[in-house]
Amino acid sequence: MRVSAGLPTGMEGLTYPIPFSDPENVIRIAQAAEKFGYDSVWGNDHMTTQNYVRAEFPVPPRFWEPLMTYAFVLSETKSIKVGTGVLVLPMRHDIVVTAKQIATLDHFGKGRVEIGVGIGAYREEFKALQPDAKMDRGDIVDEGLQALNLLFKERVASFDGKYYKFRDVELYPKPLQKRIPIYVGGNNPNNITRTVKWADGWLPAGMHVDRLRDGVKTLREEAEKAGRDPKSIEVAPQFVVHVGKTRQAAVESFRKSQMNKHLVSLSKSTLKNQGAVAHEDINLIGTPAEIVDKCNAFREAGVTHLLGLYFAANSVQELIDQMQIFGEEVTPKVK
Repeated sequence: MRVSAGLPTGMEGLTYPIPFSDPENVIRIAQAAEKFGYDSVWGNDHMTTQNYVRAEFPVPPRFWEPLMTYAFVLSETKSIKVGTGVLVLPMRHDIVVTAKQIATLDHFGKGRVEIGVGIGAYREEFKALQPDAKMDRGDIVDEGLQALNLLFKERVASFDGKYYKFRDVELYPKPLQKRIPIYVGGNNPNNITRTVKWADGWLPAGMHVDRLRDGVKTLREEAEKAGRDPKSIEVAPQFVVHVGKTRQAAVESFRKSQMNKHLVSLSKSTLKNQGAVAHEDINLIGTPAEIVDKCNAFREAGVTHLLGLYFAANSVQELIDQMQIFGEEVTPKVK
């Protein structure tokens, strides 16, 4: 099972306090992840500040554009891969430019790029960028996935959709990798369908192991119906992590974190179907031994990649310390 770490490209005010994500610290966290043996780092995609963040902090957060950030991360690391968890396609009007950026990164990073896409957790961001638009964000993602696949595969590509249109585009060079892995983010079952149709992996977030097991069952059934090998599709959920000497200490520390406030903010969107189960019971919070047991339960449920683990911490050093503990005391027992 692959194990990857979250990178705070757009997480100030959301999951971490302000200030937090200086450019130097973003690079430092990526380098630490490489040192501690993580497979990849995954950053998120935000363009404007969410309402609840504005209400809490007197200054705005620094949201770094992930693809440009990765150009620097790749130049300052040697082996670790980078991924977008997720690139919000409804906020990106020109899919050809996005495809060109991804292909360019793949070459300059020597094939160390993976891409997660989705509709985005906060509809208010989309409305801020397109206040008069009457669009279904899911339909935009559907078209974006099809368009990216065409642009990466066909020598000359054309697409005539409702939201994306281009004609006779020769996007070259193609990505360095024979196929850039594409993940579809989101807990809604329709994202499983999107994954089977157009992608290489499903990327849910904060999902209880029982619900995840049901999702994997659905994914495998749909893949078989579509003539795809279910084993060729990654199951790559994101979780929050906090490791403590005791479970009580881990839970208390997590509840004091900005990360906990963020999860509460998602209760009406991404995490609206998790029911009454506590965040600390769903996520990887506890002693190293308890977290190993949880990870192995996720593996048995069908998980192949613990993607973009987000460490609950209120300082960069605490995050790196948490990353080191997990890398040394958990990862070797779940790989």
